[in-house]
Amino acid sequence: MDNRAEVREFLMSRRAKVTPEAAGLPAGLSTRRVPGLRRSEVAMLAGVSVEYYAKLERGAIGGASASVLDAVANALALDDAERAHLLDLARAADGIPTSGRGRGRPARPSAPRVSLEWVMTAITGAVAVVRDPRQNLLAFNALGRAFYSPLIGDGGRTPNFARFQFLDPAAEDFYPDWDVFANMCVAVMRAEAGRNPHDRGLQDLVGELSTRSDVFRTLWAGHDVRTHGAGTKRFRHPVVGEVVLSYEELAITAEPGNVLLVYTAEPGSPSAERLGLLASWSADAAADAVAADGRRR
Repeated sequence: MDNRAEVREFLMSRRAKVTPEAAGLPAGLSTRRVPGLRRSEVAMLAGVSVEYYAKLERGAIGGASASVLDAVANALALDDAERAHLLDLARAADGIPTSGRGRGRPARPSAPRVSLEWVMTAITGAVAVVRDPRQNLLAFNALGRAFYSPLIGDGGRTPNFARFQFLDPAAEDFYPDWDVFANMCVAVMRAEAGRNPHDRGLQDLVGELSTRSDVFRTLWAGHDVRTHGAGTKRFRHPVVGEVVLSYEELAITAEPGNVLLVYTAEPGSPSAERLGLLASWSADAAADAVAADGRRR
């Protein structure tokens, strides 16, 4: 896999973020030509020659040992997500696919398994959705459908978190902290691109968003990466208003790359009350739809 440009831009962007002071080095009296550390300073901190680090930063990361990559990660003060991304880039350069990922995965989203649909149906008090590595929303329970109704729309096209985030004006209402969500979305996608650089569907999505969204293009060029994992998010739902939800991301081992996202509200909180109201609204809307269908027949 020739990912030298990706490696080069990632290492350069991380080097620019580390100040000499943060690395424990004297800043010097002369004006620095580059932001952050010099290549020679990274090489010294990593315990490798300047020539060798320069080779790595040119993108020739194939064959680099785990100890060297770890030393470079330490020198650049990479966090866990960035370290994992660097290792993924090295594996791709060596032609080693990420564990559990096939190179021939189809670009078209696949339908959820019946047993997974049963699991989703059994989750009644929380928002539950399945997302694939390309940010497609593949499955959802009843509350998930109601909650993500601005994203799902009429169901004419597979809903996609990234397209909604950057191309749909409704996202700015749904996400009060739009900038935070935008950064998170791109960073998760960038990490996934490092894990699975052969994913044509993800490549196409990045190309589409880069063409249609200046914000996405700028964020993508920043080379920031992160994992989703767990946390808290704030939403503004068109039916029940603002809710603050905690989320947990769970890997679906039977479908490598796909994850189950579960959103819950703190018990007894206003958000929990509003989520309950949304569940009731969803049930009433479903009952009305069934009744209307019966009348048509």
